Amino acid sequence: MLEIKNIYKTFNEGTINEKKVFEDLSLTLEDGDFVTVIGGNGAGKSTMLNIVAGAYSVDEGQVIIDGVDVTKLPEYKRAQYIGRVFQDPRMGTASDMWVEENMSVADSRGHRRGVRWAITGKDRARYREQLKLLDLGLEDRLKTKMGLLSGGQRQAVTLLMAAMKKPKLLLLDEHTAALDPKTAAKVLEITDKLIAENKLTVLMVTHNMRDAIAHGNRIIMMNAGKIVLDIKGEDKKKLTVEALLAKFTEASGAEFASDRALLS
Repeated sequence: MLEIKNIYKTFNEGTINEKKVFEDLSLTLEDGDFVTVIGGNGAGKSTMLNIVAGAYSVDEGQVIIDGVDVTKLPEYKRAQYIGRVFQDPRMGTASDMWVEENMSVADSRGHRRGVRWAITGKDRARYREQLKLLDLGLEDRLKTKMGLLSGGQRQAVTLLMAAMKKPKLLLLDEHTAALDPKTAAKVLEITDKLIAENKLTVLMVTHNMRDAIAHGNRIIMMNAGKIVLDIKGEDKKKLTVEALLAKFTEASGAEFASDRALLS
């Protein structure tokens, strides 16, 4: 479903601030893979997601989604293949629009909206049923402005919107990092539910080692722009934080350097 093939990326090339991020990075996700990605500061996790989404161009290499080479497509054209949820709950939705209006915009992704665009009673009934799945009481708040929802409620609606059109690929960029632990756990529960129900292929960046181990069928650990660990199946199910740290040290030859991840 996703092929990242031989990617090279350097920022500020030829300047004093030149930084090589990737040199020959490759990664393949099969249809239905739920891959969690973890690594220390500067490992390249978010840069990889931004390259897949089209926010950053590549110097060399290809990004292929479901057999389609999207390497040269701008971010807005890749949106037909990708759903994305950001770390900040305020991103991905419009604060001054109602919940139902935000959902309608997500619902119409990939379709041209004309002057007759409107939310029908049938649409509202469908949105209400979808919001019930979140178990947050939001099915009765269709005409509430998004900006009035809590961070967790808003992130849950954003997740629902990202999954509505069953994208080829769902990108989750530390989407629970800004939430308190209890709310983060609820959003991750909703995440698992939506992914399973819609049979989505997912790439989830997280700073939380326990979450990276507990969710998905495959875990990738990055260091200095390289994938140093790729663990799946039964091996992943048996992982502990201590075992993962030991494997990281063995594979990379360095201690894992991320206080944020270790303290989570």
